[in-house]
Amino acid sequence: MLRVGIVGCGNIAKTLADTMAAMPEEIRIEAVASRTQEKADEFASHYGAKAYGSYEALYEDENVDLVYVAVPHSHHHQVMMDALSHGKHILCEKAFTVNEKEAREVLALAKEKGLYVGEAIWTRYMPSRYMIDSIIKEGKIGRVTSMCASLGYKISQKPRIADPRLAGGALLDICIYPLTFVLMAAGDATLSGMAGLCKKSEDGVDLSDTISLSFNNGVTASVYSDTEAVTSRNGWIYGTEGSIEVYNVNNPERICIYSADRTPVLRETIEINHEINGYEYELRAAKDAIEHGRTEPDAMPWSETLRVMRLMDTFRRVWGIKLASELDG
Repeated sequence: MLRVGIVGCGNIAKTLADTMAAMPEEIRIEAVASRTQEKADEFASHYGAKAYGSYEALYEDENVDLVYVAVPHSHHHQVMMDALSHGKHILCEKAFTVNEKEAREVLALAKEKGLYVGEAIWTRYMPSRYMIDSIIKEGKIGRVTSMCASLGYKISQKPRIADPRLAGGALLDICIYPLTFVLMAAGDATLSGMAGLCKKSEDGVDLSDTISLSFNNGVTASVYSDTEAVTSRNGWIYGTEGSIEVYNVNNPERICIYSADRTPVLRETIEINHEINGYEYELRAAKDAIEHGRTEPDAMPWSETLRVMRLMDTFRRVWGIKLASELDG
């Protein structure tokens, strides 16, 4: 039984808590912490968990094995460092930290203490990832030539997007999904080039991003995200003998395989269903790793977390965007 302490009481915390509650033989919500006792009490009452009005009190709970971090990006680093210092394993929401430097500090402490740390970007853990990998490996679309993916919602007014102090912007919040989609599909290929543009708000966060990537195997990819408009949420992988369309790169619902005809013919449709809601895979990955003494998830190794953070750092540096603690530097 994995005993979890939840730090943060927002929407994503509730979604994960509901998922955990649906896995009673595997996971128990041991405690919940918020910055106010009242909010913690309200949240915890739905799950029969202990409620703490401070994060520190949860870290000191000896019955908590793993801390699930669901606070804004700007606070991920500090929460993880504190939890690790108290000997707790970690499952942290994406984006893992504000930048690569923070990520390296967290992972160095985890390595020193021999504790599990996983980035909770759920599409990395889903069966759909391996379905897509299999389609490509089996040669159903021939040699992959290019990819594209987009994701957009009307969320620019939300503090987590609008406020640079909360590490806002499209890149860390939603662009990470289409970016992850093409990086997963690229497999072992390494990046050989990149370019990107963004639209910035008056407060200095990116509202939309357009990114181009090239890989050492000749594959190219384009990624788009938008916080001011609802866009297509689909991803495409194009090959010499056909193409793959994935409906919703944020939570794949359906995979369609098309022929290479000028007017593509639908060859196969794969509907994607989850046992619970799709978040169960990252939770099971954490439980399995901890039980077997592993400190990082196979689906999202630390090297990949660092690569993604480094990539996003590069774009923000070019765009002149500083977030959270970087604003004081």
